[in-house]
Amino acid sequence: MGHLLVIESWVGAMSRLLPRAIGEAGHRFTFLTRDLHHYLRSAPTGATHPLLSAENILTAETNDVPALLDHVERMHSVLDFDGVLTSCDYYLPTAARIADRLGLPGPAPQAVETACSKDATRRALEAADVPGPRYAVCQDWPAVAGAATRIGYPLVVKPVDLCAGMYVRQVADEQQLAAAYKALSDFPVNARGQRRSPAVLLEELLTGPEVSVETVSRRGSACHVVGVTDKSVGGSPAFIETGHMFPAGLDRRTAALAADTAVAALRALGLDDVVAHTEIKLEESGPRVVEVNPRPAGNRITELVRHVTGVDLPGAAVEVALGRPPALTPRDTGVRSAAVGFLLPDQAGELAGFDGAEEAAAADGVRELTLADPGRTVRPATSNNDYLGHVLAVDAEEGAARDRVAAVLAGLRPRYATPGPAGGDA
Repeated sequence: MGHLLVIESWVGAMSRLLPRAIGEAGHRFTFLTRDLHHYLRSAPTGATHPLLSAENILTAETNDVPALLDHVERMHSVLDFDGVLTSCDYYLPTAARIADRLGLPGPAPQAVETACSKDATRRALEAADVPGPRYAVCQDWPAVAGAATRIGYPLVVKPVDLCAGMYVRQVADEQQLAAAYKALSDFPVNARGQRRSPAVLLEELLTGPEVSVETVSRRGSACHVVGVTDKSVGGSPAFIETGHMFPAGLDRRTAALAADTAVAALRALGLDDVVAHTEIKLEESGPRVVEVNPRPAGNRITELVRHVTGVDLPGAAVEVALGRPPALTPRDTGVRSAAVGFLLPDQAGELAGFDGAEEAAAADGVRELTLADPGRTVRPATSNNDYLGHVLAVDAEEGAARDRVAAVLAGLRPRYATPGPAGGDA
C-alpha cells in the first residue's frame, strides 16, 4: 500500500476521481492545502468532499514553493510519502519539485514547468520542429498590436498561465484585440491567489477539427497511447468545450498522425512519468499542437475512456506517481462509444431548475446526469467554468454516443427565476 501526498486539487470531477482511484487501489493519501474552505464550499449539500477522506489533512502556504519544499521535507520524515500528486494545473510544477526534492518518482520539474507555461511550450515545440500555429509572445500593448499585424487577423489571444479556456478569445480586428488585452490585464491574480505573468500569447487561428490524445509514459519506456478523443468547441469568440466523444471518429491514418504528433510533443518537452492530455487541431496541412497538459484529461474524458476500454487514467496517474506500472490493457466492456455534452447558460439570471430532467435521466444509455442546483446565479458562458451540468452516455456502436447525448441535451431546458446582469470571466 502506497502513501501519496496530494497537493491541492481542482474542485470538479478530478477531485473525486483521484481519491476514488487511490482508495480502490488500496492506497492512502495525505491532503495538503492552503485553504481548506475552498474544498468545503464545493462539497455537495449534506456530503463530505472525497478529498476530506484523506488520512491526514494539513494546511500550509502552497504558493510559497521554497518554504513549502522545506516544510514537506520535514513532513516526509514523519509521514513517509511514496509519491506526490495533484490534479490542479497551477500546482503541477510544485508537485514535480516536491517529488524531486524527496527523491520520489515523478516527471522532471523543468519539463512540467515548460508544459504549464503556454509560451515556453510554444518555444520548445518550435525548436523541436513539432508543428503548431504561428505565434508571438508579447509583454505589452505595442508588442501585441505589432505582432497581430504580422500574424494577421483573425487570430487567438491567450493568457500563458490560465486554464479552462479563461480569457482565450478569437479577435477579428485591433478593436477586439484591445478589448481582449485589457480584460486579461485586469485579471492579474488567478483563482488560487497566484500572481499571473503579464505575457500575452497571440496565435494564428486554426480552424480544423480538434482532438485530444491521452497518453501514459513511465520511466523512459515507450509512450503508451491510450486513444484519441473528439472535442467539440463553441461559444465564439470564446473557446468553450461543449462536448467530447471517445474514441474519436477518425480513420486510422488520421488517428495515428494525431497520436504521433502528441508523442513528439511530449518528447520535445522532456515529459516522462506522466499521464498526459495533448490537444491537437487537425488542419489540412496536418496535425498542429494546441497545448500539452501533463495530467489526466478533465471534463469527464477519463470516464469516457474507462467506459469504452476499462482503462482508468486517474488510477494510472496514481500508480505512475508511486513508480509502479499502471494497468493499461483494454478489456471488452460492451461499450464502443462514450460521449459527454455540457449544458451552457443562454442568459444571465437566477437558475430556477430544468425542464426535461426526469426524461433525461431515464434516457437510454445515460450513465451520468449532473445539473446545477436551483438558486445559482448564472451568466452567458465565457469559459469551461460556466457549465450548468453535463450528460454522459454510452452506446454499443462506435461513434453513436454523441447523437445520444445531443438528443438528451435537446430536451433539457434551464428555467430562470429572475433575470440577472451580464457578467465577465470567472
